[in-house]
Amino acid sequence: MYRYIITTLLIFGVPSLQHKIPRNERIIGGNPARAGQFPFAVAIFVQTSDSRFFCGGSLLTTRHILTAAHCVDGGIVFNVQAGSNRLEGDEAYRYDASTNDYILHPDYNPETLENNVGFVVLRMDMPLIVGYRWSVSYLPTEDLEAGEGAIAIGWGQLGDETPGPENDLHYVDLATLTNAECKLTYGNQITDDMVCAEGNYNEGTCIGDSGSPLVQNVRLGLMKQVGIATFVSTNGCESTDPSGFTRLYPHIDWIKNITNRD
Repeated sequence: MYRYIITTLLIFGVPSLQHKIPRNERIIGGNPARAGQFPFAVAIFVQTSDSRFFCGGSLLTTRHILTAAHCVDGGIVFNVQAGSNRLEGDEAYRYDASTNDYILHPDYNPETLENNVGFVVLRMDMPLIVGYRWSVSYLPTEDLEAGEGAIAIGWGQLGDETPGPENDLHYVDLATLTNAECKLTYGNQITDDMVCAEGNYNEGTCIGDSGSPLVQNVRLGLMKQVGIATFVSTNGCESTDPSGFTRLYPHIDWIKNITNRD
C-alpha cells in the first residue's frame, strides 16, 4: 500500500479575510513576481456556507476566471482581485469584484479530483490593461510531455508552518513528470487528466496555490496555460514529493465551449 495520499490544496482554511496577511520572501523555492509578469493572475477569496478560504485563478476572458473545481464547488460569494501582485496595499491597476456565479465541470469528482476544472464568472466584463490585467495568451493544442519546463504561480503558503496566503505573488520553475513516475509517490490516485511537476529538491506549490495556473513561456512574455494547481502530498509542501496539477488539454473543448475562445 502506498503511504502517501493526495491532499487537496483547498482543505486547509486560511485566516479571516480581515486578518493581516504575512509578508515573507518566497513560496516553496520560488521568487517574487515582477509587476506585470503574470497579468492574468487572479486572487479568489471564497465564502461557503460554513467557511472561508483562498484560491488562485487565471483570467481567460474578461468575465471567465479559470480555477479548480474544488475552489468553486459550494461557493456562495467569490471576491476576486486582478491586476496586482499584492493582496494588500494600494495598487493603481488592481481590479476588485464580487460575484456568486460559477461553473463546475459536469464530470468533476470530488473524491478522486478527476475533471477538477471550474470557472468563477464575473457579472460585468473586467477592463483589460496591457501589462497589468490581461487574459492568458494561449491555450494548449497538445498534451504535456514528461520533462517539459513549466512555471507555477500563486499566493500560497511559504512553508508547512507558515500561515497564508502570502501577500506577494510568487513563481517557481518546475519540470513535468510522467504519470508513471508520479504514481511511484501517489499510486493509482493519479488519473490521466493529472500531471505532476517538481523543481530542485522541494520546490513546488503549497496550501493556497490551489486553482492557480501552471504556464509555459511561449515568446516575449506571452504564456500558455497548461495546468491548474490541484494537490500536494500529505507529507507536506516542504517534502520532496511532486506537486499535482490538472491537465488543461483533456478539457480544452469544454473550456472553449464555455469561454468561446478559439
